[in-house]
Amino acid sequence: MQEEKKLRWYNVALIAFVSVWGLGNVVNNYASQGISVITSWILIMLLYFVPYALIVGQLGSTFKDGNGGVSTWIKETTTKRLAYYAAWTYWVVHIPYLAQKPQGILIALGWAVKQNGDLVNTMPAMQVSLISLVIFLAFLWVSSKGLATLKRIGSIAGMSMFVMSLLFILLAVAAPSIRGASFATPNMGDIKTYLPNFNFAYFTTISMLVFAVGGAEKISPYVNNTKNPAKEFPKGMLALAAMVAVCALLGSFAMGMLFDSNNIPDDLMANGAYVAFQKLGTYYGVGNFFMILYAIANTLAQVSALAFSIDAPLKILLGDADEEYIPRKLAKLNSKGTPVNGYAMTGILVSILIIVPAIGIGNMNDLYKWLLNLNAVVMPLRYLWVFFAYMMLNRLHKNFTSEYKFVKNHKVGYVIGAWCFIFTAFACILGMVPKIEYAADPQAWVFQFALNVITPIIFVALGMILPAIAKREFANKPKV
Repeated sequence: MQEEKKLRWYNVALIAFVSVWGLGNVVNNYASQGISVITSWILIMLLYFVPYALIVGQLGSTFKDGNGGVSTWIKETTTKRLAYYAAWTYWVVHIPYLAQKPQGILIALGWAVKQNGDLVNTMPAMQVSLISLVIFLAFLWVSSKGLATLKRIGSIAGMSMFVMSLLFILLAVAAPSIRGASFATPNMGDIKTYLPNFNFAYFTTISMLVFAVGGAEKISPYVNNTKNPAKEFPKGMLALAAMVAVCALLGSFAMGMLFDSNNIPDDLMANGAYVAFQKLGTYYGVGNFFMILYAIANTLAQVSALAFSIDAPLKILLGDADEEYIPRKLAKLNSKGTPVNGYAMTGILVSILIIVPAIGIGNMNDLYKWLLNLNAVVMPLRYLWVFFAYMMLNRLHKNFTSEYKFVKNHKVGYVIGAWCFIFTAFACILGMVPKIEYAADPQAWVFQFALNVITPIIFVALGMILPAIAKREFANKPKV
């Protein structure tokens, strides 16, 4: 048995790093906060990400035989009903994610082919939405066929994106000394440059930071595959936190060198990574070479992520479906093992989220930024279940055995879980506030705010409807 546990702490750290981190995390948060995001990264790592990763370590160690991830943790510590809601949340938060992926594919292809960001700045939002809808429906069909090729491409592209993220930091940080490049942001040697203004607008951007460092629960299956879980897994998680912190800090510093923090381009979230590689190519005398490499890798990564994210979360929701909460028709499989009705529900929800916002958001850049911010509001909702499970685990600690424990004092553990839960909820709620000035366009501000509030409410309401349908089916089920 011991022979099977051969992953070392550095293996766990690297596996986790590739799944959690990406260059987009640096670009999006720099676009939100400027160079002062460096201070925000330090705070979020110490106060949130480190405890989050170690909490996942203990939950994974405690429920090592469970296959449902977060829903298993909730089921073991509370009730089947809450476990269903945890599984539902994990699936439904991917709807905005799926709605944005076709936009990402379009932008990446635009840079790869045209080698500029005109696509984002010139194409009307409705036209983009219609093209995105066609792309999504095509991949919904492809995913239903169970093609594994796209996932293999995604593994290669994911590693390529990881390498490009590290290459970005190395090239940018070295550019001033090697190529004599000047700093775009003034006073980068002054500590005051890095201090955020802790006002209301600042707190509305925290959800993007939480979104960036979230997803550590994906690491839980590896807890009991390490050589010495009690010692090596937390060491791996601390190494992960250090790696993410270094990449976040150096990446943000590099962004400050390339883009003036006091004059951030409006399309930085959509085009920033491509422009950054374009500038680095100019510094090193290779033209658009780096940018084209990144655009191709990102296209493949986005394609694979779209196909994989249609299929995987749905299988988690329906794979261990309890007929008391999931209607039989929804969980029904065809001859190829595909939950066709589940795919249909995914298609309807994503199609609505692709088309409706374009009615009130006029251009692609604003549409892209709004959908990205909606993801930052909705996606962290699944992390709430992780912290809730940890709180319940500490409350019921006498009923469970953990090979690895984050903290030995169960009251302290409960408080840490509650802190992470409250902080996540706080970030999500404030993240609903639109990132545009109300005075500049009151109608657009109200439209975006309404969508940000209504979307999570609809998601929760749908999750409540399904058990009601399932209950009626269950009551009418013939008694054997």
